[in-house]
Amino acid sequence: MDISTKLASAETAKVDCVAVGVYADGELTPAARRIDLASKGAVRAAIKSGDATGKRGTTLLLRSLAGVAAPRVLLVGLGKREEFGDKAFGEAVRAAAKGAGAGTRELAIAATDWVVKAGNGPRDSAWQARQLAIAARETVFRSDELKSKKDDNAAGPARVHLLLEKRDAAAERGLHEGVAIANGMALAKRLGNLPPNVCTPTFLGEQARKLAKEFKLGVDVLDRKRIEKLGMGAFLAVTRGSAEPPRLIVVRYNGAGKAAPIALVGKGITFDSGGISLKPGANMDEMKFDMCGAASVLGAIRAAAELKLKVNVVGVIAACENLPSGTATKPGDIVTSMSGQTIEVLNTDAEGRLILCDALTYVERFKPAAVIDIATLTGACVVALGDINTGLFATDDALAAELLKAAKTAVDPAWRMPVEDDYQEQIKSNFADMANIGAPGKAGAVIAACFLARFTKPYKWAHLDIAGTAWKSGPAKGATGRPVPLLAQFLLERAA
Repeated sequence: MDISTKLASAETAKVDCVAVGVYADGELTPAARRIDLASKGAVRAAIKSGDATGKRGTTLLLRSLAGVAAPRVLLVGLGKREEFGDKAFGEAVRAAAKGAGAGTRELAIAATDWVVKAGNGPRDSAWQARQLAIAARETVFRSDELKSKKDDNAAGPARVHLLLEKRDAAAERGLHEGVAIANGMALAKRLGNLPPNVCTPTFLGEQARKLAKEFKLGVDVLDRKRIEKLGMGAFLAVTRGSAEPPRLIVVRYNGAGKAAPIALVGKGITFDSGGISLKPGANMDEMKFDMCGAASVLGAIRAAAELKLKVNVVGVIAACENLPSGTATKPGDIVTSMSGQTIEVLNTDAEGRLILCDALTYVERFKPAAVIDIATLTGACVVALGDINTGLFATDDALAAELLKAAKTAVDPAWRMPVEDDYQEQIKSNFADMANIGAPGKAGAVIAACFLARFTKPYKWAHLDIAGTAWKSGPAKGATGRPVPLLAQFLLERAA
């Protein structure tokens, strides 16, 4: 799908379909009023007849209206004007892209006159354009790469325009940003959706090299021998049950000279059986999504590189499988992390923190301005926050505030959770510096974050637990691409 701006009024735009907004009380947006005036009342007639209700998410396709250049006009229900916010805007764009008709290849959406309520006044045109690009692209994403017969519903508009009556530099910039973020999300979703026999640690390394070649990034993919030389005993402990070799993947984007980089650290467990502490069989196939943190790192760096942001970013991904075997790490084993701290492994299914702690130690060498790790880390976070908010943990209040602001702007919500020393009592061990789990049923997501915090003292650090937000189950099963929008927005604001 190509996305761009188009300079025209709603009634004169020469496209296959023009989408305009209608509120639930029958109030027309400015573009809808122009269509109604040009067509001598066709829009108001549709409302009066009850065919168009303006109810949020509804659409009505009108054809061959006199006085209108486009052969189709789509009336998009925006709901109540006073309730039209960030989420409703995205829903309206998706409704427009899906409701434009099978014959529509070129769609123009008059979205900048949809007044979006926000905390400090209405959203600006740059925000609207950015979100339009992300939402529109979402409607045409497909996961049929490995199907012998592609999905029948793969059709959609080949071109989507944000309709503007006059040139708007902010909107054009926002659209460019939105396309880059959508491209990053598509990469993250594709990697997340691929099966674990395809998306292995080696494959992730190859994808990183491919991305580096496309955008002229720095890349280094470390094999087992080099990982061993670094002394990453916690990371290597997780890899011991699998025949698939591990990879430590480092990708560098330099857009700001010698400035200290933002480090993004991703959990890349390409399949998680739980190891010796075996998971239940039901839905275990979804454990291919346990590398979505790694995928989001690549997606965010892709967005930054496409936008040529004036910021430096280093992405570090610890990638391996977690499987049981005769050589696998056992409950009770004690391993030595890269930092020198020892860890008693009480549960091999708490493996994400073991690979992350060594990756978090590794990034010290880059002298980062801030470090953000992203991981499908704990089921406890899903219990606490469900599938709406990503769990945000941070030892630095300013960094936490930046991330929460970016989450709000990006419509990629997060909720701050505590990282307090009092919780550290739970991971005391009689035999090692720490255990890798705390007491069952007690603040599991917090305990995991507190474990990671022990390895992040030299720098400003935040942790995003995306266990509830990285993928969907059920009929809509698939990776979501989150939190690429949050991360990309954070980088945009750091680069400003």
